[in-house]
Amino acid sequence: MGHHLVRAGRGHRGGALLAAPDRPAASEVTVTPIPPPEQRQGPPPDAVRVVIVDDHRLFLSGVRAELGNHVAIVGEASDVDEAVQVIAREQPDVVLCDVHMPGGGGRAVIEHVRERHPEVTFLAISVSDAAEDVIGTIRAGARGYVTKTIEPHELADAIRRVNEGDAVFSPRLAGFVLDAFAGQVAEPVDPELDQLTQREREVLRLIARGYAYKQVARRLEISIKTVEHHVSAVLRKLQLSSRHELTRWATDRRIV
Repeated sequence: MGHHLVRAGRGHRGGALLAAPDRPAASEVTVTPIPPPEQRQGPPPDAVRVVIVDDHRLFLSGVRAELGNHVAIVGEASDVDEAVQVIAREQPDVVLCDVHMPGGGGRAVIEHVRERHPEVTFLAISVSDAAEDVIGTIRAGARGYVTKTIEPHELADAIRRVNEGDAVFSPRLAGFVLDAFAGQVAEPVDPELDQLTQREREVLRLIARGYAYKQVARRLEISIKTVEHHVSAVLRKLQLSSRHELTRWATDRRIV
């Protein structure tokens, strides 16, 4: 007769494993049914292959959890250089890319990748719905632009649609693009923001997001002293007197 192993209770020295009959009582039997194919976890075999690029790990985790059954997430990256490498290696159908990141942001990723892999489609995603962000990202080559308030099922649908060749935008953002490309309005210009160098803008966004100087230095691979120098330059150019004012300034312009 076969046996299974159970742990001895009180009265058996050391809680040793003892042999016991392999037929448990009926009340101990637990049957776990195998779910039908349509209820099993994981994307379908023909799912769109997606790389996600965002410097917020919490956002990456959330997207992975929400979209894992709808698309095949084949890679993730949190900055421009890593994104370019992952995209080149994985050759995804669609890249879901944050607009504001260290090292140049989503536009830099798009511009780098499109030179060598023009077949890759980009869907931009951001907390910002500022016209300059939308227009600049689309001009760089993104096929669509959605905000992070989008519902998970809508995001899955947006990924599918850009992969099929459609242009996809969150409500009200399409008007910015139509006006800009129809030549009705020039690309919005912020004179104050234009005073800042690209590196100063990167430091500004990270500081406004609540990063400490040490964290900013590590992300941008520069010294803490250099971070302090950039912050001082930003405050001087924008005529601000504190980090709190800087954060409010960036938040008001939706460039955080």
